[in-house]
Amino acid sequence: MANRLASSTSPYLLQHATNPVDWWPWCEEAFAEAARRRVPVLLSIGYAACHWCHVMAHESFENPDIAAVMNANFVNIKVDREERPDVDAVYMEATQAITGQGGWPMTCFLTPTGEPFHCGTYFPPSPRHGMPGFPELLIAVREAWAKRGDAVRDAARRIAKQLAERAMPLAESTVDDQVLTTAVEKLAAEFDYQHSGFGGAPKFPPSMLMEFLLRHHERTGSNRALSMAQRTCEAMARGGMYDQLAGGFARYCVDAAWVVPHFEKMLYDNALLLRAYTHLARLTGSASARRVAEQTATFLLDGLGTAEGGFAASLDADTAGVEGATYVWTPEQLIEVLGSDDGQWAAELLVVTKTGTFEHGASVLQLPAEPEDVERWERVRTALLAARAARPQPGRDDKVVTEWNGMAITTLAEAGGVFGHPEWISAAAAAAELMLGTHMVNGRLRRSSRGGVVGQAVGVLADHAWLIEGLLALHQVTGEDRWLQAALPILELAQKHFGDPDHSGAWFDTAGDAEALFRRPTNPTDNATPAGASALAAALVTASALTGAESYRAAAEAAVARAGAVLAKAPQATGHWLTTAEALAHGPVQIAVIGAAGDPARAALEVAARAAAPGGAVVLAGEPGAEAPMLAGRDLVEGAPAAYVCHGFVCDRPVTTVEDLQAQLRSS
Repeated sequence: MANRLASSTSPYLLQHATNPVDWWPWCEEAFAEAARRRVPVLLSIGYAACHWCHVMAHESFENPDIAAVMNANFVNIKVDREERPDVDAVYMEATQAITGQGGWPMTCFLTPTGEPFHCGTYFPPSPRHGMPGFPELLIAVREAWAKRGDAVRDAARRIAKQLAERAMPLAESTVDDQVLTTAVEKLAAEFDYQHSGFGGAPKFPPSMLMEFLLRHHERTGSNRALSMAQRTCEAMARGGMYDQLAGGFARYCVDAAWVVPHFEKMLYDNALLLRAYTHLARLTGSASARRVAEQTATFLLDGLGTAEGGFAASLDADTAGVEGATYVWTPEQLIEVLGSDDGQWAAELLVVTKTGTFEHGASVLQLPAEPEDVERWERVRTALLAARAARPQPGRDDKVVTEWNGMAITTLAEAGGVFGHPEWISAAAAAAELMLGTHMVNGRLRRSSRGGVVGQAVGVLADHAWLIEGLLALHQVTGEDRWLQAALPILELAQKHFGDPDHSGAWFDTAGDAEALFRRPTNPTDNATPAGASALAAALVTASALTGAESYRAAAEAAVARAGAVLAKAPQATGHWLTTAEALAHGPVQIAVIGAAGDPARAALEVAARAAAPGGAVVLAGEPGAEAPMLAGRDLVEGAPAAYVCHGFVCDRPVTTVEDLQAQLRSS
């Protein structure tokens, strides 16, 4: 049996390389083999940090008897959803349409032409809780294919046709101030006023909604928007989803009160939350928000940084097969590490109880209030972190995903500029160099790499969008024109290959010359990460402000209008769209600072601009005569460094003092 996964750049596929299942990677050859053998394809999709993916692997894919049934009756394909989001997207849509729900691991049965006819998620090795056992399911599918093959194939064609018809672009709709205000009202009606956040259990970090609410408050003065953002950020940072020792956020909480997390840590969550907490700290001066932002940035660098300069995809939920084992504590364990006095103090401070807040009497660390004795807390935190480091550690998915690295580049550059951390900006620049040097192959962008070796999967729309946004953020914070010059060709690539030629403002998630799936994926809504189209719209807004290119702004406005129908109706599913719409409504605000490099007055204006700029603002500093379009034609004022504030096409008078600049931005 060939080990076809052994050379993969995906740690998830490598986890399955030694299974007794005769796995194929996603490839044309696998479907050709299914056609030759006249058997269905069994498609299994998951990712390295997925707890239930590990469970199904141990129960079924490592079982020689179950593997024998799979090998005899199917061509088995294993896909890393993070490496192939296009494949994941179309079959997840099919799974949700067939079963009414989705998730990972995802299990789909396909015709040899790739059309789905039966889908599900996790299946146990024997019948349990109303779910069929996986072996019984395999046998049932085998018999249906053998006895009713024509009917199965007809059903698969109907499913594919119906899904393709549902994928038509939405009608264009005006997105104005009323739409944005209505979105805030709907969020207020859906807000959890007891625990903060939105919805019940499980509860996910609404990072994009936090950014939207903060931007809406800055533009309109809405205290309701600010309150929801503040309360949610505070609740998340105080609860178990936030790592109180090392910083960084887990994927979500299994309860409504932010106590017990699902322990996997994803790069995208932490990058997006770094942006939200940076924005909150900049807006309100919150010391707590700044602490969380700084610790989260440190986690990105120390916990997810790779030797090549990029950022790894995730940390696993499990440690040696036990979920959360690295992170949870009992009172006795605290006393063992800290001694009796500090141990009891820490147990009370961190809500570590005798009965436990998690499983088997252990507790997840929480920090309901800032410790009064800061020095004692730092001593305790340092000791607990050292003791935790000696425990077995969760696995790390160290593939480097372009999209998520683009998010990290963007938010590290922004936060580094706001808080004065040049090492964060340097880390963002190193990741950008990796993207441009390794992930760009023959002028086209690839999805991921591992250990400096680029993968075969081509970049999707979100990869292009977030790399553009990251490069533009580096251009702003460093003033280096090379980042702008690197971003604009990628923006042209995205416009050329991903736009829908028949519908203005509509975008596909895969390029026109990419591998054809049973339908071309396109998704107008934001999920755990922004939709590719909303991410590109945001990048277009930034590019338009930096270059003055009206075509970029027009393309962004058309994209927002195409998604407009769902913005007010379903704000929880359109957080990044709303964030982008707020930037358009605000101008976006552009702040150009002109002065000689090294002049303290210019430096003071630049620091003030980054500290006071509203979300979505574009800030760029340079010397008189600079070629950057945003700086062109602007000069010193009476020989002194000056700041120019504009909103879209309207500019205020240039100012030369920090006080005047702050006053202009307050009145924005």
